[in-house]
Amino acid sequence: MAGSQAGGVIEIRTLEGAAEFENAVRLQQEIWGFEEIELLPVRLFVVASKVGGQTLGAFDGGRMVAFLLAIPGIRGDDHYLHSHMLGVRPEYRDRGVGRRMKLEQRREALSRGIRMVEWTFDPLELKNAFFNIERLGAVVRRFNPNQYGTTSSRLHGGLPTDRLVAEWRLDSPRTEAIVAGHPFQRPLEEVRVPVPSAIAQIRSDDPARAREIQRAIGEQFQQSFARGLAVIGFERSVEAGTYLIGPWQSE
Repeated sequence: MAGSQAGGVIEIRTLEGAAEFENAVRLQQEIWGFEEIELLPVRLFVVASKVGGQTLGAFDGGRMVAFLLAIPGIRGDDHYLHSHMLGVRPEYRDRGVGRRMKLEQRREALSRGIRMVEWTFDPLELKNAFFNIERLGAVVRRFNPNQYGTTSSRLHGGLPTDRLVAEWRLDSPRTEAIVAGHPFQRPLEEVRVPVPSAIAQIRSDDPARAREIQRAIGEQFQQSFARGLAVIGFERSVEAGTYLIGPWQSE
């Protein structure tokens, strides 16, 4: 297990009871700065825990440092989990807590015969993109413009909430290899979509320019996905994070 700031271990387990659900609500407000109307309420955590979803928490001693909420989803004949929110306290980021949460999500889902988890993420959040695609093995074949409307979160910077949909096929050869740290031969990319590494600063200093970047990459995603292509990789450099788009067959 990962070490805590106090030198102990961080425990990851299912949340239990109203008090822990309330802590998760407070934690999402601390992380995203949402106004109260935009917070996921305690009732949603209760419902998710009762209808086959997931409510996970990471604890350093008695302190909750991360949480995850997922709800059941159905698309056609496919049953899956929609992983709606994963939040980690800032001081616990870059320490593997988020990855451990996702791996526990995968383990628990597979134990119930659930083979896919989906979630959305902001294409401008390059660190998340790398994590989702290169550290977990998710692929992306859908783009949802302004999915949640404009929110009060300081992290969204007043921009439309464009989202990519990560598809994490839990027992696919790609996922099995990547989560085990083994190489996986992906198809050659046909399209490269770069996003400036300084996008967070641009979003803060020049929202109009950030919106133009956002609009341009959204159009590239939509055009590529209309051709049946998928995001199959992600590269990082000093100048940019680059989405690699190519052919992909569902596994």
